[in-house]
Amino acid sequence: MVSQRFSARTGWDIAESRFAAAIRQARESGRPLIDLTVSNPTVCGFEYDVEAILEPLQDARSLVYAPDPRGMRSAREAVAEYYAGHGATVDPDALVLTTSTSEGYGYLFRLLCDAGDEVLVAQPSYPLFDFLADLEDVKLKPYPLFYDFGWWIDFAELERRIGPRTRAIVVVHPNNPTGHGTKRVEREQLEQICLRYDLAMIVDEVFLDYSLHREDTEELVSFAKGSHPVLTFCLSGLSKIVGLPQMKVGWIAAFGPEIDRKMSMGRLEVIADTFLSMNTPGQLALPRWLDQRRAIQKQILDRTRTNILIINGYGIDMLRVEAGWSAILRLGGFDWGAESLLDIAGVIVHPGAFYGMSEKGRVVVSLIGQAEEFSIGMERISNVSS
Repeated sequence: MVSQRFSARTGWDIAESRFAAAIRQARESGRPLIDLTVSNPTVCGFEYDVEAILEPLQDARSLVYAPDPRGMRSAREAVAEYYAGHGATVDPDALVLTTSTSEGYGYLFRLLCDAGDEVLVAQPSYPLFDFLADLEDVKLKPYPLFYDFGWWIDFAELERRIGPRTRAIVVVHPNNPTGHGTKRVEREQLEQICLRYDLAMIVDEVFLDYSLHREDTEELVSFAKGSHPVLTFCLSGLSKIVGLPQMKVGWIAAFGPEIDRKMSMGRLEVIADTFLSMNTPGQLALPRWLDQRRAIQKQILDRTRTNILIINGYGIDMLRVEAGWSAILRLGGFDWGAESLLDIAGVIVHPGAFYGMSEKGRVVVSLIGQAEEFSIGMERISNVSS
């Protein structure tokens, strides 16, 4: 019998990893585990105003199908108001609604790249990019972030990675998992590089509202704000802004020289019109949901800061984090990593290698888990790594 032939773009290794198998076996054995990787806010004990979230979904206009490829005007105006809160002026006509930032990346890879073209993406970074690029026949090239009392872009190496088929630079601002916020001088240097090599910028700002700003850190500023000498696309959505990943609402905001922006929006409109994936109830509810964002953001920020204090209280070395809700722990001489923490301490963390980190003893934890369980996990890590 001849087996079915599948696309090479989906030729991933889908076998269960050794680490995933170890977690599954530990759970099946009934062993009590502390999971420090949970980053879904809807299961972390936050208080949601259920009535206020669900009420706008009862809008009778949801029964009328009147699709707009870019999304309903009222919804796009609500997104523009969100950016106004960050001091940025955004034209609602320069916005395209999507079901997620992942879909937004897909749209932009199709817009900017032919099969085999390249996009630069920071490392460490979230591994989802690999799959998104594979599905669009785009090749990723990593450019390094390095740590020196904070995270910085290695611009010399970034520029060396640019080739004749490079089409864009992805900037995650702030980065996941490092929490690195792109500084003003870094933005300027990125824009100069893009001008020099005729590249676009794709800026993922899903964690923008979760700044842990201190006196010794530069305040996070959206790439939507200020001048835009190069074609720039900002991505975001409700998954993080309102802590509602299940509502599947995101967007692309386009900026840059007028002729480039208008051409990109015309093409994006055709891409969006081909799929029309954004649902009407979510678009109608979007203004109300965005209005509610500050209540959940405060809870998440309070939890994040509390859990950082817990890490510090146990004397665990945490790399500097400026924003977001992840932290990288540096366990010093404890080089066994995530698998050994699971085996010895019954604690689940992400291996640093999951995000492209090669250094031993670096693991990643979510900072939004409930504080009591988080403290138990940190105590166990402290006991085995000290």
